[in-house]
Amino acid sequence: MKEDFLRPPRTLAEWTADALRLIGVLGVVAAAIWLQPTDAGIAALALPALMLPRMLGLRPWFDVTACLIVLAAAWSNVFDLYTSVPGWDLLLHFACTGVLAVVAALVLSRTGVVAVTRDAGAPARAPLVLLPIMALAISALWEMIEWLGKTYVSDKIFVTYQDTIGDMVFGGLGGIAAGVVLAFVGVERERVGADAAPPRSHAQDRR
Repeated sequence: MKEDFLRPPRTLAEWTADALRLIGVLGVVAAAIWLQPTDAGIAALALPALMLPRMLGLRPWFDVTACLIVLAAAWSNVFDLYTSVPGWDLLLHFACTGVLAVVAALVLSRTGVVAVTRDAGAPARAPLVLLPIMALAISALWEMIEWLGKTYVSDKIFVTYQDTIGDMVFGGLGGIAAGVVLAFVGVERERVGADAAPPRSHAQDRR
């Protein structure tokens, strides 16, 4: 991961992804100076999700897509687009949860926790089953964070039972879409250095 993270950008898409990451960092600084502390905190929560695609060495098209969606999800909260634009909340939960599920699957595969991708030795159908489950787990965590924010940080955060269930449903649908993508489309570019060899799955170790 270190080699991929330090790898200089070579294509327009890679430069674009890195520019989006820089925008994310500068956005945190701008929010801390000109907006509310809670807005800076929301913007800062997006930073790990912006950095992970580069650390994992994902293909530029997915890297750019992930950065755009994560930034949109974070700043939609800052500018109250979730409550002012009908359907925007559900669309972002679908897209962002799907992207995060793909990233989480690759992290679990790379660290040898569980084989989710074909490169890690999993069957092609594994993402179709595991990604929706992971997306539902991410959706539940997302809703917990929103509840904690409303309860202990600001009552302006919109949380209702119907909103929570709807968000989780669309997050699960995003996981289904992510599973299809991960099963049939490659999102990992050629790895470099020590990361070139994929981790062995537990099933392979038992053979």
